[in-house]
Amino acid sequence: MTPVELSRAVLHAVRRAVDEGELSVTVPERAVVAPPGPGGCGDYATNVALQLARPAGQPPQRVAEILRARLLDERRFTDVVVTGPGFLNFSLRTAASAGLVEEVLRRGLRYGHATTGFSGTAVGISCPAEVRAVVVADAVSRVLRSQGDYVRVECEGRPAPEWRSVLGADVTTRGPRIADTDVTTRGPRITDTDVTTRAPRIADTCVRIAPVPAPADPLPLGRDAARWALLHPAAHDRPRIPGDHLVQREGNPLFRVRYAHARTRALLRNAADLGFHPEPGPVSEADALTALIGDHPRVLAATATHHAPDRLARHLLAVADAATPLLPAVLPLGEEKPSAAHRARLALAEAAGTVLAGGLSLLGIDAPDHL
Repeated sequence: MTPVELSRAVLHAVRRAVDEGELSVTVPERAVVAPPGPGGCGDYATNVALQLARPAGQPPQRVAEILRARLLDERRFTDVVVTGPGFLNFSLRTAASAGLVEEVLRRGLRYGHATTGFSGTAVGISCPAEVRAVVVADAVSRVLRSQGDYVRVECEGRPAPEWRSVLGADVTTRGPRIADTDVTTRGPRITDTDVTTRAPRIADTCVRIAPVPAPADPLPLGRDAARWALLHPAAHDRPRIPGDHLVQREGNPLFRVRYAHARTRALLRNAADLGFHPEPGPVSEADALTALIGDHPRVLAATATHHAPDRLARHLLAVADAATPLLPAVLPLGEEKPSAAHRARLALAEAAGTVLAGGLSLLGIDAPDHL
């Protein structure tokens, strides 16, 4: 069960409680689901009971208990626990990890993207003619498009040609407003073929991207390291340039992310040589990794909402760090024969690599199979 599916289950429980007269509230459009915080338990948690308590005129814990009684009917949960002032904590059945992995492998690099194509709002992004602002605006536009929004990015000045040719920042100089003309926008590079889409005539939302400027020219770092150096820090933080972004060691976050992806690809090649292939199944020793993979759609949505590609960069680092302990146990050792557990671990490793590759692509960074 993914966070999106879990959110739907929570809203269904709210709707049932309203229909049965135990709650008198307006059913919210979404319920935020995330890994439990301090004091929580299980695989995921939500604070929806705290949000509904005031309009319901009942204590949060009472609202949580009302929802818990209905959520326990879901066969996909082993338990639902109320903690703290009214948080609902969910423990998923182990088979849920297999369903999540199946979804990731089915959707591939577009896991977490909008499933209905371009059907969202029209967003006009502007940024000053400064290298970090241009790269951040470009990354934000990629993530927004992945969530189904139409986007046009305009630079308030003339960007240096190298920002496009070296850093891959696809922006235009200040021109006619979206309301005055139709424009063609370029979607994120997911495969070897780019697909152009027609933007609408009117911008529903206008956003200005202006992070703390880069303290030095990032171009000597090359495309991938430069983009990471500019995107990984939060907008209010000063990026480190040159930093250690080209050093291939664990202290370099970009290296950890790309190395984890390359290892998942190597494992798939090695497994094929041994005559077995990934097969989704329960992997009990990788709960943290499974939760992070399941949280990927929410992170993409939050990145788009807050126009903050640093959120996605930090999430990818967390996925890479959670995947690293799993990888040595994927292949059989010595004379050991491949088992269902090996195939399930291999499938989970492939799913982690897919999330890493897809996320890096949205940041405009390559995910090489060999490193």
